[in-house]
Amino acid sequence: MNQGRVADEIELRHGDLAVRVSRRGAAVTAATYREMPFLVAAGGPNGAMANFAMVPFGNRVEGNAMSFAGRDYAFQPNTSDPLYRHGDGWLGLWQLEDSSSEHARFSFSRSADRVSPYAYLTRQEIRLAGDALVLALSVENRGAAPLPFGLGQHPFFVRTSQTRLTIAADRYWSERPDHLPDVPGPVPDYFDFRSEKLLPQRWMNNAFEGWNGRAAIAWPELGIQATLQADGALERFMLYMPVDRNDFFCLEPMSHLPNGHHLPDFGGLAPLAPGESLAGTVTIRMSGLPAQSEGR
Repeated sequence: MNQGRVADEIELRHGDLAVRVSRRGAAVTAATYREMPFLVAAGGPNGAMANFAMVPFGNRVEGNAMSFAGRDYAFQPNTSDPLYRHGDGWLGLWQLEDSSSEHARFSFSRSADRVSPYAYLTRQEIRLAGDALVLALSVENRGAAPLPFGLGQHPFFVRTSQTRLTIAADRYWSERPDHLPDVPGPVPDYFDFRSEKLLPQRWMNNAFEGWNGRAAIAWPELGIQATLQADGALERFMLYMPVDRNDFFCLEPMSHLPNGHHLPDFGGLAPLAPGESLAGTVTIRMSGLPAQSEGR
């Protein structure tokens, strides 16, 4: 890719790593390593996003309502889903603050309205550091009252028939029919990736806790692998694997559980007073797969 502005997109390159980013949602729209895609455009409001930021929190809010500090708040649906979903950042056009051939920094702000009671300023920097894609996200409460905030990243990783995942967690949340978390419990064997294993051929849309912020993904057919590191507030993750598509899966580092507004301790959502902020960074480091691992 050649660096530069193309409409609302910017192309970044460093060595074998090439990434395209958009002002819409401060989203990654393509990412390749050694010309092999490791993120795929499969999400967002138009299906053109390969990663988007979830801010001022991720996932859904049950009943489009919450109570906090003795006050009741309401949301309106922001997509075709009946529940307000993934915050506002992924739907907005962000301001480009700075860019070079290897990084782009965006900001987005909003005021409270009938869709959401949240007023905030968020920034995301997308940069290439050697063979690593770094996603640094922060959010500041710009409202007049404290509210519970969260953030996360929603990458759509390429999925092949031999894709292998390594990630450990202490606790798993089952899923209700409305796609909200149900009850916590031990991680089932088929979703236990403490040792590297193939992705299961089944529906998955579950939250996990007790994570050290590390994960590894291997693509033997492509000859590449990734290590993921989540820092800052990103202490939980979601795994999403649809059954109607087999070309991607989502490993979503998050600061909180889905529907945290209705869970004990707000599911990890952080109460922020006006002017306080929350931040988290995801680093996806790419490398070639050792020869003995290829084609297993």
